[in-house]
Amino acid sequence: MSPPVAPAGWSRWLVPPAALSVHLSIGQAYAWSVFKPPLESSLGLSGTQSALPFQLAIVMLGLSAAFGGTLVERNGPRWAMTVALVCFSSGFLISALGAATEQYWLIVLGYGFVGGIGLGIGYISPVSTLIKWFPDRPGMATGIAIMGFGGGALIASPWSAQMLESFGSDSSGIALAFLVHGLSYAIFMTLGVLLVRVPRGAQPVAGVPSAVKGVQVSASRAVRTPQFWCLWVVLCMNVTAGIGILEKAAPMITDFFADTSTPVSVSAAAGFVALLSAANMAGRIGWSSTSDLIGRKNIYRVYLGVGALMYALIALIGDSSKPLFVLCALVILSFYGGGFATIPAYLKDLFGAYQVGAIHGRLLTAWSTAGVLGPLIVNWIADRQEDAGKDGSSLYTLSLFIMIGLLAVGFVANELVRPVHARHHHVPAQREAADVERQQPESAA
Repeated sequence: MSPPVAPAGWSRWLVPPAALSVHLSIGQAYAWSVFKPPLESSLGLSGTQSALPFQLAIVMLGLSAAFGGTLVERNGPRWAMTVALVCFSSGFLISALGAATEQYWLIVLGYGFVGGIGLGIGYISPVSTLIKWFPDRPGMATGIAIMGFGGGALIASPWSAQMLESFGSDSSGIALAFLVHGLSYAIFMTLGVLLVRVPRGAQPVAGVPSAVKGVQVSASRAVRTPQFWCLWVVLCMNVTAGIGILEKAAPMITDFFADTSTPVSVSAAAGFVALLSAANMAGRIGWSSTSDLIGRKNIYRVYLGVGALMYALIALIGDSSKPLFVLCALVILSFYGGGFATIPAYLKDLFGAYQVGAIHGRLLTAWSTAGVLGPLIVNWIADRQEDAGKDGSSLYTLSLFIMIGLLAVGFVANELVRPVHARHHHVPAQREAADVERQQPESAA
């Protein structure tokens, strides 16, 4: 399939909305915690078990992005968005069948495995195209699109909670909610498939420098550099620290204030998830745009350093003040989202625009690792603490201190990032330009 090339005069500002339609849909993953309590009660699952579909989805996100990154570069964003649409929607339909028949493994297969492939391909589908359209503001451009992934739960969380209230929180109600999700997202993602275009030539906008100027590095060479692996550690640590709380957000805030005079209701917990999604979304555009001004390394110093401070406040005094708990969580999730949106621009700075989508896909294996580690640490420790007779905030104190340590590791890795040395087999810009020209269909000439 030849990627659709923008006609003369095409506005580059039409590309971010196309990316948003996909990312807002697959961003539903961040609302998974709304389904955890109903699944646990209707199917008799533990907290660790109910997290498995989400964990597997994140694992498949990273793996499909890593192995599919080169295909996305070769076939273009429309092909990638179509694959994402089919897999993500099908995952919900399979999960609906699993819930209706009370077959937990079908939910794991559908949402986790099949849907996770849709997450990965959909996530990286617009990255390379956006960077080539916006070489002057790569942080802002990727932030606009990727904020949709963070903001998806802002829509999905209250929407899912309302459906469970209307349809019921038993297995049949969950099945119907999954069915509605699958069909609705298929329609919405189709808008992105129809709208997306790739730029015509290497310099699509007059007066804006080409994204392919300077030294470029291929994906196969990039993974052999220490810079790639430093960024892998940075992303893995930042995501592990954030995703553990995000996946457990609704039950966590309930547990923290269960024994206080102002306990958190189920609807308020769902609202908290939506609020975290808003912070996640705002951080993706706000912090990534800021990185265009102050630099990628400096913004990651903020994410990791200040983030560790926020975790320390929650661990030490979070249960004494609900506003403090919420504020710290919002800051953490804004850094979490900002880290995702900034990483493509960080990669572009180090390796150039040549195959940046494929490099980004390979780097997302760090997300796969974090998707297992974060929820596993929080859920496993919480389950063990509960078995030991503890409750409330004490279920999470140890997990929070572990997250602080992980952020410290990420901070050190970020400090080790240096410009890529010339010995790492750079690809000349002329070769990259020739590759771009060869990928264009004849009608674009």
